[in-house]
Amino acid sequence: MARTTALPILQVDAFCDRPFGGNPAAVCVLHEPKPDSWMRHLAAEMNLSETAFAIHKEDGYHLRWFTPTIEVDLCGHATLATAYVLWTEGYLAINQPAEFITRSGKLTARFENDWIELDFPAAPTVATEAPAGLGEALGCDVSQVEYNKTLDYWLVELGSEAAVKQLDPLFTRLKGITPGGVIVTAPSDSDDYDFVSRFFAPAMGIDEDPVTGSAHCCLGPYWSQRLNKTELVGYQASKRGGTVKVAAKGERVSLSGKAITVLKGELNAAAYLLD
Repeated sequence: MARTTALPILQVDAFCDRPFGGNPAAVCVLHEPKPDSWMRHLAAEMNLSETAFAIHKEDGYHLRWFTPTIEVDLCGHATLATAYVLWTEGYLAINQPAEFITRSGKLTARFENDWIELDFPAAPTVATEAPAGLGEALGCDVSQVEYNKTLDYWLVELGSEAAVKQLDPLFTRLKGITPGGVIVTAPSDSDDYDFVSRFFAPAMGIDEDPVTGSAHCCLGPYWSQRLNKTELVGYQASKRGGTVKVAAKGERVSLSGKAITVLKGELNAAAYLLD
């Protein structure tokens, strides 16, 4: 059977202004609903930290995110990438907000002065005791640990930027300790940034995520309180690296970044029609 309408798929590098930096996400704008199993297969095929699926309905674009192994409740970089695709591929005018209906509620993206600004729920963390084995799996001291139950993210503050960058976690051990993610952060040594971070989530199919928007929903309130600032700039110190502007706004947080499309293609008939 031949398809009648091509189904494009794009790869966008998010939270960066150059190719091969930031965090790559695949974006697929659907013409009609597809089964969950199909979306999981395609996300595994793309083998990126997230593949985003958007479909237009009366109340906005319904948006879902899949890692190579699971569906997630919130993803910043794939939301930013999807908004960028909607604007650059002609689905929305550049001055028109992108409104997304998601498992984390309504999310909005706006294009402001060459930056894409996302309106996300804040995810403040609370001080707690570290789960057994976390320090050994990360290879660092975990005396300062906080936790966000909604995202299931642990946040560990280290004493220096160098300590964050030097981490070499044991991902097999880390996978067995928490089903969620682990944020490791420290104050930045650079005047260009307020803090640095890295993000690990092997149980979610991502050993280290290059740049993690949802982690900055935790990092924004965390560093806002410690530095007594509402507007901050974070650098995620992965191999690819990426910059996230963060503004703490009580129960909400704005995350801003740039994006660039690096690949455009379309699914062939067999993959497009497979249910």
